[in-house]
This record gives sequence, structure tokens and C-alpha cells, in this order.
Amino acid sequence: MLNRLLPLMFTCFISLNFIQAQKMNNQSLRKVIQSNADDLSGELGNWQFTFESLPMLCLTDETHNRMRILTPVADADDLHSDEIKRCLEANFHTVLDVKYAISDNVLWVVFIHPLKELSKDQVIDAIFQVYNAAATFGSTYSSTFLVFPEREKRINKKPKNILDKSK
Repeated sequence: MLNRLLPLMFTCFISLNFIQAQKMNNQSLRKVIQSNADDLSGELGNWQFTFESLPMLCLTDETHNRMRILTPVADADDLHSDEIKRCLEANFHTVLDVKYAISDNVLWVVFIHPLKELSKDQVIDAIFQVYNAAATFGSTYSSTFLVFPEREKRINKKPKNILDKSK
């Protein structure tokens, strides 16, 4: 009997999580941010807030089902080439759901995601990851403790150059 119920329970669990994640909109997103931020101002879909004294923005477009949580990190003109390289490497390995990006001559940490598919936990995690990636810029360039893939496994392995057609 239990063998027949487990697949049904699993399907119901997955379905409930999917349905719950489909409900995010500007009103519910505002509530999640407000309950986790130090303060919140702005209008629906265009908020400024601070988290642990770090200024952040959240921009949404319900029509196109998009949202961003971001924070400025540095003036792009002040970046050294090694810092830009470390940001690009971090985008691949150590900043997981957020990215370092340059726009309007500013280096940002940004989380970009479809709006309605977001869950409350994903929004909270995004705020933490944006904060951590900004706070670790210049040192570990990381958004969590997880590194993907594990760098230790890659240390002495030179990647094959897929662009080299001579081999």
C-alpha cells in the first residue's frame, strides 16, 4: 500500500510547490522584501531598500514576467583588469544565482529571474546572495559557501581548447 502511495504523495508535493511558486507578483514580492529589508521605499515594481546597510534595488516588469534585485559595487572605470577577470571567473564558479555585470559604467551584483515563477524562499535567498557577492567583492567573490564546480578537482587539469581545430 505504501509503495502505491509514495508516488502519489511525491506528485502532490511537487505540484503544490510548483503552484506556490507560480503566484509571485509585485504585491507579494513587496511583502517579502519588506519583511527582510531594513527599510523599503519606492513604487510598485521599482523599490529601493537596504539590507544589512547595503543599498539595493528591485525592478520588475509584470507584463514581461521579469524581475531584478541588484546593488552597485564599484565605478567600472576604477576596476583593474584582474578584478574584472575575477568577476568573470566568479560568475562561473562562486556567485551562483547572482552575477557581476557592468551597465552604465557601474559594476553591479544582480539577480535576474522570471517574476511569477519565484518563490518566497528564492527571493530571500536572492537578497542574501546579492549582499554576499557585493560584500566579498575584492576578496572571495562569492555569494554562498558553495563553489561550483569544486575548484580542487580542477586545479591541475587544463581544459581542452574546443576552438582549436588542429587536433
